[in-house]
Amino acid sequence: MSTEVPYRIERDSMGEVRVPQDALYGAQTQRAVDNFPISGLRLPLRLIHSLGLIKACAAEANAELQCLDSDIAAAITAAALEVADGAHDEQFPVDVFQTGSGTSSNMNANEVIAVLASRRLDRPVHPNDHVNLGQSSNDVIPTAIHVSALLACREVLLPALDALVEVIDARAAMLADSVKTGRTHLMDAMPVTFGQELGGWSAQLRQGADGLRGVLPRLQSIAQGGTAVGTGVNAHPQFAQRFAASLERRTGIAFRPAENFFAALSGQQTAVELSGQLRGIAVSLLKITNDLRWMNSGPLHGLAEIRLPALQPGSSIMPGKINPVIPEAVAMACVQLLGNDTAITLAAQSGNFQLNTMLPLIAYNLLQGIELLASSAHVLNEKALAEFTVNEAHIQAVLDNNPVLVTALSSVLGYEKCAEIATRAWSEGRPVRQVVMEMTELSAEEIDRLLDPLQLTRLPR
Repeated sequence: MSTEVPYRIERDSMGEVRVPQDALYGAQTQRAVDNFPISGLRLPLRLIHSLGLIKACAAEANAELQCLDSDIAAAITAAALEVADGAHDEQFPVDVFQTGSGTSSNMNANEVIAVLASRRLDRPVHPNDHVNLGQSSNDVIPTAIHVSALLACREVLLPALDALVEVIDARAAMLADSVKTGRTHLMDAMPVTFGQELGGWSAQLRQGADGLRGVLPRLQSIAQGGTAVGTGVNAHPQFAQRFAASLERRTGIAFRPAENFFAALSGQQTAVELSGQLRGIAVSLLKITNDLRWMNSGPLHGLAEIRLPALQPGSSIMPGKINPVIPEAVAMACVQLLGNDTAITLAAQSGNFQLNTMLPLIAYNLLQGIELLASSAHVLNEKALAEFTVNEAHIQAVLDNNPVLVTALSSVLGYEKCAEIATRAWSEGRPVRQVVMEMTELSAEEIDRLLDPLQLTRLPR
């Protein structure tokens, strides 16, 4: 029995190509499928959806400028919006590792939209002459990178970060007076409260979100209108402005033509800047996840300050073992993003003369990074930070025996005397308060006042 997929014959400028019978795409897409069986990875759907949005706005702009018949433009717009809405995701099979300009993916969109528009009109709509009118892959793909990244940050990442910060702030307020041993160099230090520790996490994430918001206006600057090399060849002189206006109407975001199309096509500076902001957020999440893992360590022979929710068995051989799986998963996602950032940085160096030739790689890594951070923030929020419990009794016992508390007496007894007290308390395994009582003439009331852990966490007023 034959398992060969039914096919049809399509033609392009290079000749005939066999295309799956039910595919909406045509010859150029099929050539890319045949030429690039490299990774099995496809471009992110957010980029594909942005391509649909771009084609719809281009058709509207060309109709306004009377470069495209109104009925053809309307059919293209309707078909392109179906792509933008995700109705034809399965029709975009091209590998990430393809022609460096993303021409294969641009033609994939052109071909799919042309077929859909042709069916609406019941007459041919051409993928190049109509759908791609006034455009080039060289300005379409950079524009799609900006549009998709901006929408992803606004719709997914920033809300996830804001929600995470909100939960951390709520837990910080709840634990504002819960005192624990501070640590520097992983060694016992002066006391802090859980509220202060979590407040530091929150501040880091707020700074990252603010940096991210600072990049977004530069993503509103788009390459569309530069066409092949930045000169705007084959596009109407007003196309770039009309396109940006159409894109603003459909998104509510004030997109604008790039001040310099040559830079917009050959460089990817804003993508690099955005990636850097994502890297900073990932580093903050790594710090938080590592703190959580240390604080949860034990339960008998670690710090055991907190207990994370038990989500699944932790070992295939050790019964009853529970691992901090959410911090571990988030840490791996953050490390992946750091690798993505390096790839984007190296890819952005491939802006030779008038075109960057690693645009699909930049798109893939940038959008994957945004999604990784958003999902990580979501699971860290719901499955770790919102529900961890504090082991108050254990924390208090450790705090009482912390010889570094004697630091609070330095202004009264001097550094050398305090060092002597701390050394004796540590070597004898005794609470520092007892040793201070024996080695000084301070009263019990004065010692209690000076060594009150909660008061030691208060900033001087």
